[in-house]
Amino acid sequence: MFNFSSNIANGLTLAALLVASSAFAEGDTANPLKGIIEPDVENAAAIKLRTGTGDPVAGREKSLLCQGCHGQYGISTEPLIPKLAGQYANYIEKEIRNYQSGIRSHQIMNAMAGTIESDQDLADIAAYFASQDKMKGDGSEGESVGKEIFLHGNLSKMRLGCVNCHGVRGKGLEAKISMFPVIGGQHKDYIRRQLMNFRDGYRTNSPNGIMNRITNSLTDSEIESLAEYISSVQ
Repeated sequence: MFNFSSNIANGLTLAALLVASSAFAEGDTANPLKGIIEPDVENAAAIKLRTGTGDPVAGREKSLLCQGCHGQYGISTEPLIPKLAGQYANYIEKEIRNYQSGIRSHQIMNAMAGTIESDQDLADIAAYFASQDKMKGDGSEGESVGKEIFLHGNLSKMRLGCVNCHGVRGKGLEAKISMFPVIGGQHKDYIRRQLMNFRDGYRTNSPNGIMNRITNSLTDSEIESLAEYISSVQ
């Protein structure tokens, strides 16, 4: 669970995002992202920050069981099993702890999370997957309802554009901001399932419940289009 100081920090972050979203809606139409959200950067320094405190070399061996489902390099082949390649290490650690504590429920993952014996093992496993090249889609993208929702949201429905938390291409905002995961290039089926789980209240572990609030007005067809767009981003 988030402590008091963390809740304050998260609340301030979300307030800033609302301001950014308003500016995004009213800003430069030629380049609405200018001055608000910068594209993610993939370099050695960013990868090191993303990898966290764990040892990715040790994590490769320790993650062998995880690799059975999530792939040797964090690129799973089963569409309902998430890709972990290039995901923030801190985010992976947080989700595993949620499975360990029962905050998040999945028959297999609750059991698998229970096999991780120490904080160091968890940090190393997370670091291994985080150190890989970020997940990518096929680049098809195109214009769609999903793209519009991702980039602009709908302020009349108090719905932030996904870009405000997940970055221009769903690859995150900055290497040091790990509360919002990398989603660009994630499996479509997995994205669809998680959006529905947040909307319908089956999953409630996003910071201050922001995902439940943002998704509660999404229709099935909007979720389908949004999942299609997010999964296609390279």
